[in-house]
This record gives sequence, C-alpha cells and structure tokens, in this order.
Amino acid sequence: MKKLLTVVLLTLALVSTTQAQTKKRSLHIKDIDGKSYTVSGTPEGLKISGMKGKVVFLEFFGHKCPPCLMTIPHLIDMQKKHKGKLAVMAVEVQGYSNSQLKRFVKQKGINYTVISGEQERLFVSYIAQRAQWDGSIPFLIALDTKGDVQFIQAGLLPESSLEDLFQQLSK
Repeated sequence: MKKLLTVVLLTLALVSTTQAQTKKRSLHIKDIDGKSYTVSGTPEGLKISGMKGKVVFLEFFGHKCPPCLMTIPHLIDMQKKHKGKLAVMAVEVQGYSNSQLKRFVKQKGINYTVISGEQERLFVSYIAQRAQWDGSIPFLIALDTKGDVQFIQAGLLPESSLEDLFQQLSK
C-alpha cells in the first residue's frame, strides 16, 4: 500500500511539473498612459498583444544614461518613418515613476510606448532572466514580425544600424 501511494504521488508530481513547463507564461503590463499589454513567453521570443505583424524594438534605458539619451531621437525618427510596421517599447530602469516618466516623455517628444520599470518589476525580471541581461543599458531586444527574438545588443547602436536591423526583420 505504501509503495502504491508513493508511485501515485510521484506520478501526480511528474504530471503537474510537465503541465507547468508547457504552459505559456503571461504577464500583464501597463505603459505610462495606462494602456495594458499581455506579454506571453514563447520558445523563440515573446508575443505582445497589439504587436502582431510588427517588428518590435524592446529597449531598456535610463533617464540619466548618456548613450540611452542619444538613442531616443533615433527611435523617435524610426517610429515616425515606419508607423504601423514598427513598435518601439521602451522600459525605463533607473527608477522613474509613471508621473516622472510622463514629464520626461513630453520633454523629449517621445512618440513610442514607454513603460516604468519601477512599476513593472516582474516584467523586467522576466526579461532579465530570459535574455540573461546583466543590467547594462541601453539594452535592445529586437523581435521579428512573428515575435521571435532575432537580435540582442547591450550598448548604443547608430541610427543606420537600427534602420538596417528593421529592414532585415521586416522581410
């Protein structure tokens, strides 16, 4: 009887572990304007609600980071140029709140989605774990139109490199 009970418990544990591993992990995040997004992990990348069929630049940046600040005008230009085909999502990770970020976005003329890492710590931790990110900024994850990660880069990329990357991923 003891052996039978042990076998049943081990089988149940194995089944529940297998089911947990095959379930997609979904997170619900909000940008600084309160718009919600569902982010689901896939084996090859991320599915982000509202981003289907678009190239996604997921940028982790800081409000006090000189290379990050240099990237902002490039991302603004690219968002204008490729409206409807490119989605830039920027996560500020140096501690600004939503209200501070709203002022920052207005001051810089940012025309893309901005998320407070302070408010969305679980999302930041999830990405850090999946991408093996050590916290260096700027940090770019580029997803193709299927949501598959095709490029990861820590450090500044010139605008021409961002444009080339977009062109490659939008094919």
